[in-house]
This record gives sequence, structure tokens and C-alpha cells, in this order.
Amino acid sequence: SKILLKGISGQFKSGELTAIMGPSGAGKSTLLNVLAGYKFTEISGSININGQPRDMQEFKKMSCYIMQNDLAAPGLTVIEAMTFAADLKLGRRKSQSEKHFVINEILAMLRLSEVQDTFMEQLSGGERKRLLIALELVNNPPVIFLDEPTTGLDELSSFHCIDSLQKLAHFGRNVICSIHTPNASIFNKFDHVYVMTDGQCTYKGTSNVLPFLKSLNLECPKHYNPADFLIEICSGDYGSDLIEQMMIHVNKLPILPISPVKCEFEFDKHNPKVLRFDQFKTLTKRMALQLYRNRDYIYLKIVLHIFLGLVIGLLFLNMGNDGSKALFNFGFCFACLIVFLYIPMLPVLQHFPFEVRIMKREHFNRWYNLSAYYWALTIISIPLQILLGFIYLSIVYFITGQPLEWQRCIMFFSTCFICAFIGESIGYNIASIFNAVNSMFIAPALTCVTILTAIQGFGDSTPLPLYRTLFMYTSCIRYGLEALTTAMYGYDRPRLPCPVEEIYCHFSSPKEIFRTIGKVSHTAHILKDNEKMSFLSYLFDKTKRCL
Repeated sequence: SKILLKGISGQFKSGELTAIMGPSGAGKSTLLNVLAGYKFTEISGSININGQPRDMQEFKKMSCYIMQNDLAAPGLTVIEAMTFAADLKLGRRKSQSEKHFVINEILAMLRLSEVQDTFMEQLSGGERKRLLIALELVNNPPVIFLDEPTTGLDELSSFHCIDSLQKLAHFGRNVICSIHTPNASIFNKFDHVYVMTDGQCTYKGTSNVLPFLKSLNLECPKHYNPADFLIEICSGDYGSDLIEQMMIHVNKLPILPISPVKCEFEFDKHNPKVLRFDQFKTLTKRMALQLYRNRDYIYLKIVLHIFLGLVIGLLFLNMGNDGSKALFNFGFCFACLIVFLYIPMLPVLQHFPFEVRIMKREHFNRWYNLSAYYWALTIISIPLQILLGFIYLSIVYFITGQPLEWQRCIMFFSTCFICAFIGESIGYNIASIFNAVNSMFIAPALTCVTILTAIQGFGDSTPLPLYRTLFMYTSCIRYGLEALTTAMYGYDRPRLPCPVEEIYCHFSSPKEIFRTIGKVSHTAHILKDNEKMSFLSYLFDKTKRCL
């Protein structure tokens, strides 16, 4: 194992803009993660606030961490994003007029007023960086951490970003950011500079580093950026002995004592906790607006479900009421379950890893509780999923000639909807762990196993070994197949008509269908013994048998 930080010590003061600098791999981001509380394992030492040991739970309430990626929720304008952030962070303790006043003040300070009606994905890199800062300023945190806020920006955008941070610091906030190699104009904006090499501090002081370099018998060339010269020294371009001298000099510097202050967490008294239900309502509104704005996606899914309904319906045309085609109709039920497993799952695998990165940042900065996010995500997907499923099932159910009895229709539709929600849940679970590329590979592979285990025992009336039976009933598709088969042929359905040219129509009797496909045969007996058995009672009985 490698030690990333060694003997780090220092102070960061309110009203100052502090830069943590150093060459690549020096430990800038690691130190920032430790200070912000994003990394708290395998660390020794102490972090004090106003002379008192830091309480992590309380500290997170008074700080925010703006990470290096500049991801922002798509489909929202700047003013909408700020409004949702204010509702999530401030809740009911401020009126809407007070929230709008705070928002307008922040946008004006960060020079975002002119783009407040622009969608976030259309902002420039510098505007997006400043917007991420603006979103975190809604609840006025006194401590702000930023990981390389100028990465990917041109010189002008970088200058505007650091200039905005300097203004925030001079309003009394403690602003700490890591930065790689700022130009001279940006470097002079910092009140305090902390330079690192191989996890150790090689310089801490003001941005005027020339006196420090002179004490080491070094002179920065004329018309040369002092920050670049300092980074070159720390990279070893002038020898490792010089780096050792810098470390020795830094270690000799005294650390000014800070008298303990007991009122360090008064921030939380002015910002009481927002109700979880209010967070849920705000997140639901935000997700609904994002979904509404993504109308191309909705139209595409509607067209896809109509297309699949027509294709599958024509492939199994009029097989639902034909005794000679009963096994083909069983294949139709299987095809419907596969459609409702994969179609809701695949889009989630593509877009949710991106959403997870946004959610992690917002949750770490205490925008909302994860349970509020989960329920909002669950609720917002139900109406669209039901609409799309109803479109598809309305087409295939009638084209394939399934029985037009309301009990059977309800069973068939509800089983398919449950399968769709299961498929979507599988997608969310996998996409929350892996990136988009790995998710698109892992999820279909796992669901293939689910599909293959579902059809064990069909076509064989002999009992399966116990281990295969248990393995088989871990598949949600298995329960779906039995439920759909029961909906189509259970509940004492009369004999099915057969074509006149069929001399012997074996599957005209639904009992023969259950007997042939094997493990579902006991379903017929269950339904025969209790004709009024409901669909939920049947599922409950199946669960008991499985357990």
C-alpha cells in the first residue's frame, strides 16, 4: 500500500481564498477529499474547527464540496435549477419571494443573470462551473471546497471563475480549492497557497512566493509565471535536494494557536432540517419536468411499443383461441414477459449511471435524503410505464385473439406490468453500481440466466430435483409464465375450438395444456378446488410453496 499524505499540517481561515497546488499525483485531490469529509477511512491525525475537534455530521451541514466533474441535471434552465436547489435546501423556512431574492443575488454575483433562461446543457464550460458554485450557495455555507474548478476552461473563463471565488471568500467564507498550474493573474487572486509534492507540503504562505524562493537562493526568471516555476521545482526539475530544503523550511514554520470557540455550528440553527416529504415533492416535480422536456424519448418509446405490438401480434395472430396453437400461445406469453423485462431495463442502463454521479454530489452536499430520491424516482416512472405497457398489450391482446374476459385481462395486464417494474428495478440496481458500458453488458447477461431458469420443468411432468426447483423459483419470469398461463387457460376455461381440418386436437382442453407443460399442472387443481380464488391468493399460495 502507498501512503498518499505524509505529515500534512496547516490552517485555512475564513475570508481567504486558498489554493492547494502541486504537480499531478502530488495528493491535492486526496487532501481535499479528507478535508471535505469525502474520504474518512485509513486516516490518522486530527482536523479541528475553531480549535475544536471536527464533528463530521455537523461539519457536512456547514460545508459543500464541488467536485471536478461539472455534471448538471439536464432539461432544466439555470433559474429552474436554482429554484429546485432552494426548495430542497431551504424548504418552508423561507417564502418564495425570499428564495427568489437570494437566487437573483447569487446569479448576479456570479455573472449568470443573463443566462438564467438557458438550459444547463447549453451553457459554456465556465458558466457551468459557476452554476455549480451558485447551486451550493443557496443555503449560504461558510466553508466551500472545490476540486480543480478551472479544469477544461480557457484563460478568460478560468479567471472569471477564480474571481467569483475570491469575491465569495471576501464575504467571509472559507474557500479552499485545488488547482494545477494557474496563470499569473489567477495565481495572484489567491490569499493563501499550499503547495504539495508526493503527499507532503513544500510551501505554504501568500501568493507572493518570490521572497521564499530567494531564501532558497532561487530567482524566478523575468516574465515567467511564479506558479509555473514553483511547480517545476516541486516536480524535481531542479533536483530533489531543493525539494528537501523546502520541506525542512515548511516544517520549521510555527502553527498559530486558535482559541476554542463554542459557537462553530450556529449555521445549523439558522438552517433547520427540511422535511423528507418536502424533499420528495420537490424531487418528483424536478424529475417530472425533466421527463416532460425529454419528449423525443417519450415519442420514441411509444412508437417502439406500437411497432413491437404489431410485430409480435402478427407473429402470433389469432393463436389465443385456437386449440391447435396452444403451445404457440404459450410462446406468446413468454415473448411478452421478455419484452417487459428488457424494454424498461435497457434505457435505465444507459442514462442512470450519469444520474448517479449527480445524485452522489447532491446527496453528499445534503440536498436531500436518499429515501426521498428513491421514492421520487419510483413514483415518476409508474405512469409512463403503465401507458407504454397498455399501448403494447392493447395491440397484442386483441390481435392474438386472447379471451375477452375482464378477469383474465386484468391478470394478464397486471402480470406484465409487474414484470416491467421488476426489469426497471434490475436496471436501476445494476446501473447504480457499474458505469454505462459495463451495465449494458452485465444486466442482459444476468437476465438471460433468469429467462433460462424460468423454463425448467416445462414439457416434463416428472418432478425436478430439489436444487433445480429452488433455482427455478428464483426467476421472476417463472412466476410470470405461470401467472399468464393461468390467466389464459385456468379458472375452468371451456374447451378451445380447433380448425375443422384437425383430425385430433389434443390441446383443445386447457387441462391437457397444463399437463403437457409440466410444473404448472398443480395450478389447474388449485383453481379447480377453489373457483373463486383470486389472483393475489394464487400468488400467495405459490410463494408458500416455494418457501
